Amino acid sequence: MKEVYITRLAKFLPNEPVGNDQMESILGMVDGRPSRARSIVLGNNKIKTRYYALDKNGKTTHTNAEMTAKAVEGLFDEKFPMTKLQLLACGTTSPDQLLPNHAAMVHGILKCQPVELIAATGACAAGMQAFKYAFMSIKSGNSENAVSTGSEKFSSWLLAEKFNPETDNLKQLTENPIIAFEKDFLRWMLSDGASAALFQDKPNEDGLSLRVDWVEIASYAHELETCMYAGAVKQPDGSTTGWIDMSPEEWANNSVFSFKQDTRLLGKNIVPSGAKMWKELVEKHNIDIDKLTYFLPHLSSEFFRMKIDEEITKLGVPIPQEKWFTNLTRVGNVGTASPYFMLEELLSGGQLKKGDTIAMMVPESARFSYAYAHITVV
Repeated sequence: MKEVYITRLAKFLPNEPVGNDQMESILGMVDGRPSRARSIVLGNNKIKTRYYALDKNGKTTHTNAEMTAKAVEGLFDEKFPMTKLQLLACGTTSPDQLLPNHAAMVHGILKCQPVELIAATGACAAGMQAFKYAFMSIKSGNSENAVSTGSEKFSSWLLAEKFNPETDNLKQLTENPIIAFEKDFLRWMLSDGASAALFQDKPNEDGLSLRVDWVEIASYAHELETCMYAGAVKQPDGSTTGWIDMSPEEWANNSVFSFKQDTRLLGKNIVPSGAKMWKELVEKHNIDIDKLTYFLPHLSSEFFRMKIDEEITKLGVPIPQEKWFTNLTRVGNVGTASPYFMLEELLSGGQLKKGDTIAMMVPESARFSYAYAHITVV
């Protein structure tokens, strides 16, 4: 089996950073009313700025595929041109369409030679599923290089106009037509951007490379019900009914395609299951936490920082806060792209040196999946 190295990282963040006071002027007010949840959600997640692929009037400036292609293009130059690319693995929560898949649309924009494609669709862990496919392709000798990406275009899903049919319907049923908290919650959590990593079977001749030691992914869907979802409605018994079994009128009246979060389940389950998996991995891979240089947890909200800290401490596998590195408050929660953004910022910011070790943690609340990776700087 070959060694696998990340030799380059690149990112694309659209337009100018958007502050908290600018969000609602871009996304719009549902039924013309300021959100009651906005200040509460922002107070908990602590995000100060994020990026939208929208102009100030809420009109699209970039598609998800266009942002991803720009990040991929940033990996290549004359020394290692795109003509050498062999495999493209793309993960996203928010593809521009149902079909063709996201990787095919990105490849269509790149207009390079034929390459192997794989698209991972889910929530935050989908970017790491693409990451692992690229890693395994080189590890097994299937290819000499591969690119994996994480990207999101959430903003168009969050526009107030997308909820107009539901509020119009609610007006016929109630004097207080306010969309449910489970839908409004994510309007103040999610934002846009793309990032990409180049994997090769040899380290850089000049400069640092990131040797990927292992990648572990596990789902807990066998014991936990759906928590974050879109294109479906959730039933009282915890099951879901998908859009294909509803009429177009039901899609509109229930904002079926909006992102929704069962915050009750999120708070109860997201931390304990991830901490349990971390303890298992520490034992499986004999991780010496004292020698760990950086811990990169994908936090959807700063609310979870101390929750995670308390849980892994309780299980006897604590990681001191001085080893934690995140950029959530400045970059926003960009789902599948967020883990790549943290790694890219560490590498491009000159904070790494040979021998440093990095543990990445990516929880996904959709139906509770977790991805971990261990990296050594060489």
